[in-house]
Order: sequence, then structure tokens, then C-alpha cells
Amino acid sequence: MNTSDVTALGRPVSDEAVIATRARQAAPFYAMAFEQQAVDIEAQGQHVVRFNLGEPDFGAPTAVRQAMAALMDGRPLSYTPALGIRPLREAIARFYEERHGVRVDPARIVVTSGASSALLLAVAATIDVGSDVIMADPSYPCNRQLVESFGGRVVSVGTTAQTRYQLTRRLVDDTWTEHTRAVMIASPSNPTGTSIGSDELAAICATARERGAWRIVDEIYLNLADHDANDESPRSVLTSDPDAIVINSFSKYFGMTGWRLGWCIVPEVLVGAIERLAMNYFLCASSPVQQAAITCFEPGTLAECEARRVEFVARRAIVLAELARIGLPVSVEPDGAFYVYVDVSGTGLGAWEFCERALHEAHVAITPGRDFAIGTADTHVRISYATSRDELRDGLARLGDFVGGLL
Repeated sequence: MNTSDVTALGRPVSDEAVIATRARQAAPFYAMAFEQQAVDIEAQGQHVVRFNLGEPDFGAPTAVRQAMAALMDGRPLSYTPALGIRPLREAIARFYEERHGVRVDPARIVVTSGASSALLLAVAATIDVGSDVIMADPSYPCNRQLVESFGGRVVSVGTTAQTRYQLTRRLVDDTWTEHTRAVMIASPSNPTGTSIGSDELAAICATARERGAWRIVDEIYLNLADHDANDESPRSVLTSDPDAIVINSFSKYFGMTGWRLGWCIVPEVLVGAIERLAMNYFLCASSPVQQAAITCFEPGTLAECEARRVEFVARRAIVLAELARIGLPVSVEPDGAFYVYVDVSGTGLGAWEFCERALHEAHVAITPGRDFAIGTADTHVRISYATSRDELRDGLARLGDFVGGLL
């Protein structure tokens, strides 16, 4: 469209005026903005340690890479059903039964182009104009953008270290409105890496269910969460709330970020609606990636991914010890994901300036709280420890020197 030729009421219309409101109002993802700055610095010959992106450094598991290479032999790779190929959906269902002790009908599993697409489908299927959606502050920023894109209103609930930066049943009760249509939860959370206790999560979901609201639960990092004293993995919310909408991904536990594959588990009543939306929005997830991803659930691949989870625990210990030495407090230690939410207010800098200066002076990329929060936007930053031990030690040493020069 040549906007110079567009008129409204006989007057020229600016470029901005012809852009849809949802696009004009969408906030940027600041983690990616800092990543672009890091790329520009490295183009000048400087090495940047990246603590800003939640991207595991391992890459896809061995069997998945091998399966993908075998698929690229010239065979036809046609569209798949909008809900995903049946063998992959069945493999995901078996995983839930074996890992989390919950039976899921494969017909309720929808394979998507990454968890972002699963979140989009979940919101599109449940949120109308004027719907209120309760979510924690801080939380993953794209959730807010999705809700607002469909005309919903985000009811942002300020959380604290005392609640592990997570919602509680009481907080949900206190912020409930007559228009509440859904509660969105992430456990473990991005950016804090903290989980909600299973009893509290069950109580929140029961409250929402009794009031006729959807429960949309992000379990993208669930399989990276700490095991208990008996080495048992955390259970899915489906254990206590079989009709919750669950979002998950191959990106984090399986290290397949750029492969763009995820899934959601939805109650039976939503399957038809989700299928129609998926047909119209995406047609289907990538055919070869779906086929290769079946190998994610083979015993050897799961053992490889479990070794990676244990490695993340070791990396976390390095990060927490070094941050304590530097004098940057972590008020709540994470128990899942690979993030630490760090209070930088004691340095005398706001979070944005802290990240800008750390990047340009120490060549360490960090994400400011503005991406995730209102209440802690200017006091906290997110550090990802998804990179190698050597990079962690190098980046934390640089960060220590930088902070030392401020104090």
C-alpha cells in the first residue's frame, strides 16, 4: 500500500494511522533488543557473554538430529493434520503417563509451531473482547500481548519474594472480577525460575474452575524443575485439574529452540475449536520436525535430556555463589527453568541503565525487568544460565568487575 495515496475524509493519512491498533500498541521484547545490540558489538570484534536469552547451549538431542538428517533424503514432506501427526501425539501422551503419572487422551494433544503458537491458540479459543485474565507480575511478556491482541484485559497481580513471585489462591481471590475469564500461570516461571507448590496450584485452579474460568498453565520448564528427595519429578497440573489448558514446548527441556515445535493439551470441549483455529492460523506444524521429534521420547534421548537438567542445577549453583560474592541479591532462589531474578537497586542504577552499561562496558548481555514486570521493572534484571560453565564464569567475572566499579 502506498500510504501517500490513502485518504480519510479527504485528508492524507499518515503511515502510523494505517497500521492496526494492536500492532501499534504491541510492546517490543526487550531481550531481543539487547540481543541485537550484542550482535552489533560482536560485529566490531568484541566477545559478548549472553545472559539475556533463554536458549540452551546444547542444541537438539543426538537422536533428533540424526532423525532429521535421515528425513532430508528427498522424500515428500507434505502437510500434516492441523492437530499434529498421531504418532507424536501418542508419544507425548505416553510421556505424561510415565513421567508425570497422568493419563492424557492423545486426541486432546495439539502439536503446534512452538509454545508461542500454543499460547496463541489457547488465548484465541478462550478470550473475548472485555474478558479479564489474571496473571502474575512479573511474568512472560508475550502472554500480556496475546491477551490484549484479542481484546482482553490483563489483571496484573503484584507478587513478592514472600510468594516466590507466584500467584496464590488468596491473591487470585482478591483480584477476581465479574469479567474474569481465565487465570494464566507459569510454573516454573520465566523470569524468576520459581515454581508454585502443587497444593497451592491445585487451590488456584479449583477456585477458577468453580467460578467458570479457564486455567491456562504454562509448563514449558516443568521437566527442568528440581526433583524431590526421592528423585521424583514434579507432577503436571493435570494431576489435580484434568481440564486445565497446558502449554509445553520442545525448546527448553529438549533444547530445540529454533526447531519451533510445541504442544498444548486442551479439554475435550475445546479440541474442535482449537483445530479450526490451527487450520486457519498455521495449517500445521513442520512435518519433518514433527517426525524427528518422536525420537525425543526414546529412552536414550530422555537420559540425555536428564543429564542436561542436572547440568543446569550445577550451573545454577555457580551463578548463585558468584552473585552472592558480587553483592547482587537473589531474594528467591529458582527451583526450575534456568533463570535468576536479580535485584540491582543496590548498585544505584535502574535496571535498564544497569543492563545498558553492563553490555557496553563489560560486554555482558542481561535482560531488564521492564520485559517482565511492572512492580520490579526498574529494580530487577533476569540472568539466564543456559550457557556453558566457562561462559558463566567469564561473564560473572566481568559482571563482578563492573559492579565493583560502581560501588
